[in-house]
Amino acid sequence: MKQNRNSRRINEEAREKIANILLFEVADPDLALVTVTGAEVAIDKSYMRVYVTCEADRYDKVMAALNRAKGRIRTLFGHAVSWRATPEIEFRIDTTTDEAEQITRALKNVPPTMGVEKDENGYPIEPDESDAE
Repeated sequence: MKQNRNSRRINEEAREKIANILLFEVADPDLALVTVTGAEVAIDKSYMRVYVTCEADRYDKVMAALNRAKGRIRTLFGHAVSWRATPEIEFRIDTTTDEAEQITRALKNVPPTMGVEKDENGYPIEPDESDAE
């Protein structure tokens, strides 16, 4: 969605409200240690997409719990904000932290071929036999 100062402020407000609702007002053990990483609110505030993250092995349990509690979360969110209408909420798993961990692991495991000297085309340079003597 297109972002301007007002929409960023609304998105941040929505993220904070949803995070507080999940932390303090929804008592579901499957939603423990769930982090709200972002929210995108439509311009007319009729729809909101909320991004959450947790451990990778809990994605299915967390999504099921969020879908079970979606009505309650929407009601509490409507009371928490002073908007004309309460938006429909869609929850999505944010996998960027998992992708960042994979990239970090890949960068730590440098293949041994990276240390080989290469020519301008990327091919390994063979050592001269005269240098070996």
